[in-house]
Amino acid sequence: MPLPADARDEAGYLIRELHGVTLAAILDYLLAAYGWPGLDERLKINCFAINPSIKSSLIFLRRTPWARTKVEDLYVRARTADVLGRPRP
Repeated sequence: MPLPADARDEAGYLIRELHGVTLAAILDYLLAAYGWPGLDERLKINCFAINPSIKSSLIFLRRTPWARTKVEDLYVRARTADVLGRPRP
């Protein structure tokens, strides 16, 4: 069984490298997986708690490197869990 750090997507790319994955696609995936309340619970970022919208969240995440890093990390962990058939974090 592959290690979580070596999990690959359907195209064969390492998930942790985010090859060709846009921030909008990451946010869409996480919203489908967790919803706004779930994202707020896991990441504690105000753009997910106070009047959340995709547009405002994308603007904030593009301007705030520490928040984007947290979102990307959750995406990598969730996608890796899905690919390996494990429960999402």
